[in-house]
Amino acid sequence: MDKSQNKKLLLVEDDLNFGAVLQSYLKLNDLEVDWVDDGAEAFPQFESDTYDLVLLDVMLPHMDGFSIAKQIKESGSEVPFIFITAKTLRDDIVAGYKTGADDYITKPFDSEILLFKIKAILNRSSSGSSPVQNDIYSIGGFTFDHKARFLKHSSEKQKQSLSPKESELLKLLIEHRGDILPKTLALNNIWGDANYFTTRSMDVYIAKLRKYLSADPDIKIITLHGAGYRLMGE
Repeated sequence: MDKSQNKKLLLVEDDLNFGAVLQSYLKLNDLEVDWVDDGAEAFPQFESDTYDLVLLDVMLPHMDGFSIAKQIKESGSEVPFIFITAKTLRDDIVAGYKTGADDYITKPFDSEILLFKIKAILNRSSSGSSPVQNDIYSIGGFTFDHKARFLKHSSEKQKQSLSPKESELLKLLIEHRGDILPKTLALNNIWGDANYFTTRSMDVYIAKLRKYLSADPDIKIITLHGAGYRLMGE
C-alpha cells in the first residue's frame, strides 16, 4: 500500500480558488488536507494537530511563508515542508531552501508533479532512508558511515574514505533516494552558496561518488539537467 495514503497535510494558501482546487485534488488522491488562508493562523493550526507535511505559500496576509517555516523549525519539528509560490527570483528560491524546505515549486505547476513530490517525501519520511544506527546507511551492496566518512562494498576488503563534502553530498542523495535532490538545496547546505563555481565543484564531487559506487551496477546517480540529481537503487 502507498505509504502516503491517509497522511495528513496542512495547506497554507491565501488564493481561495487555487486553495480549494488544490485541497480537493489532494483529497481525491487519498490525502487528508487542512487548509488555512491567513499566515497568522498557520502555526497555531500546525500546533493544534499532527501533520505529515506542510504546503506553504510565501506571500500571505499577516505572516509570510518563510516566517512560518522558521516557526515550525524553531519548535523542534522535523515535519517536511514544500513552498508553492509565484515568487520565482533566485534569491527567493535560495531563501526557501535555506529555511530547510524539502522542495520549492513555482506557480503555475503541474498538479500531478506536485503529487509525485509529496508522495516521494512522505514515503521517504515513513521508511526507507533513515540510518540503521549511528548514522550508518545501507545502499545496494554498500555500507556508508556518515560520521566516520567511509563507504565500503561487501565484496571489497578496503574502505573508501570520503572527504567531508563527499560524505555530506552522499547523505543528502540517500535521504532523497528515488526522488530529486534539488541542486540548489545541496549547494546551499554544503557549499553555502549556489553560483557557477560551486556548481562546477559539485559536479566534480558527483563524478567522484559515481566512481565510488560503480562496484554496484544497480546504484546510479542520474543528472536531471536544470533540476538536480536522483540516486537510484535500494
